[in-house]
Amino acid sequence: MALPRMIYNHLPTTLNTGFNRIPVISAHQEFVHDHPKSNKMLNPGTRLAKSLSHLLHLHIEPPTRKNPQISNWDLFTEEKQNTPTVSPKEVIADKWREIHGSTDWDNLLDPLHPWLRREIVKYGEFAQATYDAFDFESFSEYCGSCRYNRNKVFEKLGLDKNGYDVIKYIYAMSHIEMPQWLKRSNLMETWSRDSNWMGYVAVSDDHETCRIGRRDIVVAWRGTVALSEWYEDFQRNLEPIGPGDSKVEHGFLSIYTSKSESTRYNKCSASEQVMKEVTKLVKFYKGRGEEVSLTITGHSLGGALALLNAYETAATLPGLSVSVISFGAPRVGNSAFRDELSELGVKTLRVVIKQDLVPRMPGIVFNESLQRLDDITGTLEWIYTHVGTELGLDVSSSPYLKRGFNPLGFHSLETYLHLIDGFLSTDTEFRSDSRRDIALVNKACDMLVDELRIPHFWYQLANKGLVCNEHGRWVKPRRDPEDIPSPVGEACDLAIKIEVQESYQMLHAS
Repeated sequence: MALPRMIYNHLPTTLNTGFNRIPVISAHQEFVHDHPKSNKMLNPGTRLAKSLSHLLHLHIEPPTRKNPQISNWDLFTEEKQNTPTVSPKEVIADKWREIHGSTDWDNLLDPLHPWLRREIVKYGEFAQATYDAFDFESFSEYCGSCRYNRNKVFEKLGLDKNGYDVIKYIYAMSHIEMPQWLKRSNLMETWSRDSNWMGYVAVSDDHETCRIGRRDIVVAWRGTVALSEWYEDFQRNLEPIGPGDSKVEHGFLSIYTSKSESTRYNKCSASEQVMKEVTKLVKFYKGRGEEVSLTITGHSLGGALALLNAYETAATLPGLSVSVISFGAPRVGNSAFRDELSELGVKTLRVVIKQDLVPRMPGIVFNESLQRLDDITGTLEWIYTHVGTELGLDVSSSPYLKRGFNPLGFHSLETYLHLIDGFLSTDTEFRSDSRRDIALVNKACDMLVDELRIPHFWYQLANKGLVCNEHGRWVKPRRDPEDIPSPVGEACDLAIKIEVQESYQMLHAS
């Protein structure tokens, strides 16, 4: 049965199966049919992925604990549809440092503190916004950009309730060819041939600042990457970063630092764009005597970029409270990179689903587990190492998720957010009063049990973006002028906003 085309895809639909690459996961269509195929019918890529899961002891079939049994799914669905999707907001001003990781989330993760759960979900939704607002349509002249301008993106995505304003968009390019990363339009006339929208900088408004106890600057990075790239060259692609022995994966570093004078959107690298903005905001709000924090979030590749961003910010702006909350992120660098991040005071919370393959890459073989051999081998600079504190989740903990091998579903950010919303502790049942809408899980995968009757891959623009014109013909509409990418316009808007704020500050100071 043919499946509808996804509006976005975190995994590749085709993989290079050449001699020098290991085909890790084949097209996502292989994993979402209603009836599983026998091993003989699976293609080589799928068989290898299943073999890797056994090799890595990814016990994805048996549940690790008893889950609540739902005898009447119709009644359950009706009850859920008549409950709010969010919990009341607590004032966390007195505990913000602990929630932000000052004690490495000690005694907050298992059991998961409800205040921390809400904050993790909030930042996860900021990361999800980079997918939901991204234009993946290859027949759009704006493919690779954000569908909405920064002043209304949160409103369009229903995130305006979180109390943050988007201040700046980030664009990225790469001088290294990375399949399935850069999205390009099939049309000749396009907004950019070199760059993609890669995320944004946002800042808490006055009301949210009062609730959380400080002015919070958020950087959210988009993540789209081909898993095959992380299996290739397990340790050869580490490059130096900073003055010490720190090294990081060269593809991630290229996306973060690449720029070209010949481009419209990347005359400055993503690194330069975000650092200029964060530095300006920190100076402005600290100049007003406010407590300021920086929270960087991202999923998959976005989680990797978040660590690079945190490393640079902590080194450039000492004394700033910097935390990373990542979801399904890969390893980024070596042990020296991990140690230097810790010395710089960066706090990192890695949310990981144990069935997800991505957090095991790169360095699926050569990783931090080999450090126990340091006495024999010495410190190996090319070994990939995870950073920070891990919050582990398990697909089998939720009674609403299917069992079986579904790498696309395991890696989906919506699956992560669902499991966080229901997680109480490692030895208790899934939270029965979880609030987040369960239907969101199936936006771009097929993870929900059939009894819920939620279509898989349901998230798309109405009529796939077509509208009926006055003549009764279905056409692709033109974008509103205000939603067309314009780096000059964004810079002007920002300059005006900062100037107004500074004038207001000077007026009250006098």
